[in-house]
Amino acid sequence: MENQFFVDSENLSERALAKKHMLESDPSSRTNHMEYMPGMEKIESDVCEKVLSHMKGYDYSKYTAKDVKAALEHETCSIDDFKALLSPAAEPFLERMAQRARLETSKHFGNTVYLFTPLYIANYCENYCVYCGFNCYNSISRMKLTMEQIEKEMKIIADSGMEEILILTGESRSQSDVEYIGEAVKLARRYFRMVGLEIYPVNTDEYRYLHECGADYVTVFQETYDADKYEQLHLLGHKRVWPYRFDSQERALMAGMRGVAFSALLGLSDFRKDALASALHVYYLQRKYPHAEMSLSCPRLRPIINNDKINPLDVHERQLCQILCAYRIFLPYVGITVSSRESASFRNGIVKIAATKISAGVSTGIGDHESKYSGKQTDEVQGDEQFEISDGRSLDSMYRDIAGEGLQPVLNDYLYV
Repeated sequence: MENQFFVDSENLSERALAKKHMLESDPSSRTNHMEYMPGMEKIESDVCEKVLSHMKGYDYSKYTAKDVKAALEHETCSIDDFKALLSPAAEPFLERMAQRARLETSKHFGNTVYLFTPLYIANYCENYCVYCGFNCYNSISRMKLTMEQIEKEMKIIADSGMEEILILTGESRSQSDVEYIGEAVKLARRYFRMVGLEIYPVNTDEYRYLHECGADYVTVFQETYDADKYEQLHLLGHKRVWPYRFDSQERALMAGMRGVAFSALLGLSDFRKDALASALHVYYLQRKYPHAEMSLSCPRLRPIINNDKINPLDVHERQLCQILCAYRIFLPYVGITVSSRESASFRNGIVKIAATKISAGVSTGIGDHESKYSGKQTDEVQGDEQFEISDGRSLDSMYRDIAGEGLQPVLNDYLYV
């Protein structure tokens, strides 16, 4: 495991510190990451098997310039074409890939760019994921918003003009149970046209309840599709169970959610294989649930509190652009989101090529929208952020920049009747 992922934990109790060190140094002290824990729902699905079969057999070194040229000439991009476009052989063809991606984006999405903002309502977590600022062994200021505080945050965001919100929590059922999240969703329905969730994975009946509360879509990061690497990075908690996390989107669709979003956290493992698996996860579920809206994200690692050395392994902006162009060519109808982890200049460029959705007015901290949006310091207690963002532009600023590029910013494209 890469030492760069470990965080300082000087404020831990002696007992907690001993447990942390044991988990890091002794694999036998960890639970089996492929075995379900009590209460976790198993579903019958062949999607995981198909995705892993392609990923494990993917030798991107075998692809040549000839394969890439052929892939770009085909009207429909096959799985093998997609593999070629993700390979190192495709890097010299990035400009051609961008032209093809821009054509596909324009054909299916016009010149629109959708805007949303995240709202973190709690940062308590019961997992030890060694790269995450929220992990249970990281010494940060923890906070869980009350319903009154949540509504205050939502009103501030809605008053800025935002119409879509993504509600996030740390992965702690004890602090942020499904009922608590459901009540937050009900509040969000009063202020926003579209409500998304990025929470810990839950069972089908719980996703159904959250949908009934008003949630439209669910986002789950698989982090890495490499189960062995996943085991090394997720040492404790429910998140450690790799297959339960993999099936999250399908459980959400079975529960009636209108849409689901997928992602690997690029830089944790082999980014080409993770990008392949992410897209194939969408590809196979798209064929199984053709009515559903699906989207891909492409986050890269960012520094966290107590560790500013965490950065994506080998995934530079050029590689990220290649992945996004390949996504668009392979999955022309799928939404692509680029978060504030990336720089303003990169996001300004990629929305003209492949991305269709970006966040604005972003904070990954807890309870700080009043100070962030007004620029004034408040006496409100705030919780620490999950990671450092790169692009901190407000909604107004983002809206102007997008319009200045000749694109049409969109705040909502769905009406309930």
